[in-house]
This record gives sequence, C-alpha cells and structure tokens, in this order.
Amino acid sequence: MSAESSGPSRDFTYWRLRFRAWRGGRPFWAGLLTLVGGVPIAWLPYAEIKIGHLTMAMATTAGAGSLIIGVLLVTLGLTMWYHHIVRVFAGVASILLALVSIPVSNLGGFGVGFLLALTGGALSISWAPAKPDAPGEYAAGTGQAPPVPVGGEPVGGPAGTDHTYATDTSVDANGGRNSAG
Repeated sequence: MSAESSGPSRDFTYWRLRFRAWRGGRPFWAGLLTLVGGVPIAWLPYAEIKIGHLTMAMATTAGAGSLIIGVLLVTLGLTMWYHHIVRVFAGVASILLALVSIPVSNLGGFGVGFLLALTGGALSISWAPAKPDAPGEYAAGTGQAPPVPVGGEPVGGPAGTDHTYATDTSVDANGGRNSAG
C-alpha cells in the first residue's frame, strides 16, 4: 500500500470512539466490577502463598462452591455487557451470589470479591438506557431530518386512528384479544 491509500488502518481515536459508543449502550462498569469480583472469589480458595520455604494453602472444603460462585459472577458480568436487556436479573443474581460467597468462599474472597460483586450488581440494577433524541433535538444536533419509518407514516399509526383502548386490558381492547395473548 502507498501512503496515499486509505487502507484498513484506522487511528487510535477511531477505536476509542467506537469503544466509547459500545460502552455507553450497556452497563459497562457494572459488568466490569462483577467480572472482576468473581476472580478473587474463585481463585483464593485454590491459591498457594509461598513465604520463603513455607507454603501456605488456602484450600478449603468449600472450594468447589467458591469456583462455581466465581465462574457464575464472571458469566453474569459478561451477560451484563452482551445481553444488557437482562441487566436486572443479572444484577439481582450477582448480589445474591456475592452474599452467598461470604460463608462459602473465605468471607467472599476476603471481602474484595464480595464488595466488587455487590457494587456491580447494584450498578446493574440501577442502570437505565439513554432515551433517544427527540425529533427536534436530532435535527438541531445534526442539521438533518430524523429518519422516517417505513411507509412514511408516524410511529403511532395512521393519522385519525383511535387509540383510546390501547392500554385497556379488557376483552374489547385490541380487536377482541386480551393483553396476555
């Protein structure tokens, strides 16, 4: 390739902005704290600390339980990143696993993994996706008109449609179908 060609090489700013956009659409910090919190919970029961010629093993009888809790916390952290629609479930599950890790896994990885997983779960529950821009804000920010849905009709349906029973749960709502199916 010559210096003039615009090949596949992209600069650092491009990748930084892509990562920033990816991170902004999901509970990134919640997933990171939960993922990092699972590591000491899973690792510490199997760790061997060497002090000189003395080897200290932290192996406990609950080592398998610690490994399961740690792996589940790492999985929940990744779930928060890649399937952020289930962020509330993942947050509640990580909080419960962090609480269970106190008696099972050396006080929750000596408190470090417990606190990280607890904070990550709370962040995951409290995270909410950003609201989309209003049509006026979109046009003012980009200088363009907002995208029009397929068919050119507004999102709410054709003009003049009666939506008085749209939120009703009775049998008469929505063409005779109830809200359950």
